Amino acid sequence: MIEEYYGGIVDGKIVACEKLKRQADRILEAYANPDEFHFDKDIANDHIEFIETFCKIPSGALGAPFILEPFQKAMLEVIFGFVDDNNLRQYNEVFEMISRKNGKTSLCSAIELDMLINDGEGAPQVYNIATMLDQAKLGFNACDKMRQMSPLLNKHLRKRAADIYFPQNMGFIKALASNTSSLDGLDVHCGIIDELSAIKNRDIYDLIKQAMSARMQPLLFCITTNGFLRNGIFDSQYEYAKRIIDGDIQNKRFLPIIYELDSVEEWTDPKAWVKANPALGTVKSFDKLKENVEKAKDDASFLPTVLVKDFNMKQTNEAAWLKFEELDNEATWNLSEFKYCIGGFDAADSVDLNAAKAVCMRPNDDRIYVKSMYWIPQDIIDQVRATRRERDNAPYELWVNQGWLRTCEGNKCDKRIFLEWYKELREEGLYTLYIGYDPWHISDELLREFRAEFGKNSMIPVRQGFKTESEPLKEIKADFQQKRIVYDNNPIDKWCLVNSCIKTDPNGNQMLVKNADRRNRNDGTSALLDAYVVLMNNKDKYINLNDEVTQ
Repeated sequence: MIEEYYGGIVDGKIVACEKLKRQADRILEAYANPDEFHFDKDIANDHIEFIETFCKIPSGALGAPFILEPFQKAMLEVIFGFVDDNNLRQYNEVFEMISRKNGKTSLCSAIELDMLINDGEGAPQVYNIATMLDQAKLGFNACDKMRQMSPLLNKHLRKRAADIYFPQNMGFIKALASNTSSLDGLDVHCGIIDELSAIKNRDIYDLIKQAMSARMQPLLFCITTNGFLRNGIFDSQYEYAKRIIDGDIQNKRFLPIIYELDSVEEWTDPKAWVKANPALGTVKSFDKLKENVEKAKDDASFLPTVLVKDFNMKQTNEAAWLKFEELDNEATWNLSEFKYCIGGFDAADSVDLNAAKAVCMRPNDDRIYVKSMYWIPQDIIDQVRATRRERDNAPYELWVNQGWLRTCEGNKCDKRIFLEWYKELREEGLYTLYIGYDPWHISDELLREFRAEFGKNSMIPVRQGFKTESEPLKEIKADFQQKRIVYDNNPIDKWCLVNSCIKTDPNGNQMLVKNADRRNRNDGTSALLDAYVVLMNNKDKYINLNDEVTQ
């Protein structure tokens, strides 16, 4: 099936996205030219025959034999068939992104049963993994239904209160949630994460990976659609998978399989739908998908769901100010290209995120270049380390280590951090001409210090509300849509933009508002808006100051 399916993709007989085409090339190359690992058809068939012989459909056509789709069989051949000279598997981690209703749950259940019974492992621990126990039990219950549908599996497997037990090798299948206090001490042979995009705390992923280290050939199988949660473990794994496919990094133990549209414009083209839905017309109904597409054409609030769940396109939620394809910009720039900037900052009342911006423009260039810095109290990082739970579903400690985020001693940040940062920029050769700020969040004393450093006219209040924000919000959205906002691919900027929502009054005026979920911070967007307002109001006086800088 490897040659038939992946060869069909390379030959153009099977419609596939560009990432899958490149991965198919890699698989066929490894198949034809073995080195450290080779393909053993007998080993691959042992797992496939177990699934198709003993596993039954757990929903819909209850009890019917589980006959693998060609794309499923080809992937399983790769997972189980590539082995070293000791017949140990090459791949210990799989990332498959596939749209909903393409047989994910049934496949996961079958793999769990196969890994419990048919992998030659003593006392294998197999886990269904999710953020919440109820979510984890959905996969576990589907696996138990598959057990019940098969007379032979039902005869040899025992359903206990919290697991499915196989007495012959003392192994079990169990649902596992991210109550991380109970995860230490696991000895995982197989972990199944169905819907990685819903995992809010990456700590459970990291702990499961570490808990596999004592096994000879463990398997972590992550199968997922895209999701609305940005900058989490899903985005991290997707980016990692993409870099492997593109050849930017090498990891022979990680298998990426991605089904998605190549561009968001393809969502209305029925010929392209199979790129994200390899089971279209067999497992997934073509007519149902067509109905969803037609509804999305007429219902803008439904469109993000269709793009994300049916076609694996990155989107923000339906209430978001910007779509993901609008805000996403991976371009970078160099601070030395400018001498002058406009500042803006958003000061937190207590334990929130603090954000500051320096925005730059120059003649004959319509792009706006953004430099950012963020701060958070050290106490929050200490709490993350102690509880192993990420606050606000954000990898704050990782961002600190990468230099995007700084910490303030104690449980709150002194607002002098903004003054000190702009002074740092000045020392690096970037002088701040004006700084926009919310007057509710700065003391008269600090205001005097700013004016003493940057001039008596440097500080410009930007009051929040429809009157001040409406036009700038519309203008900056247009700039994002045209990729004119270059923010150095800053992950915190991107996270804040994803979380940004607006409120519209009866006259069509807009203002930035806090997300309904307080964990979804938009402080970086507030700081950018303050700087943008000042930039637009002083553009003529400012822009030519950067004319003499070498571009």
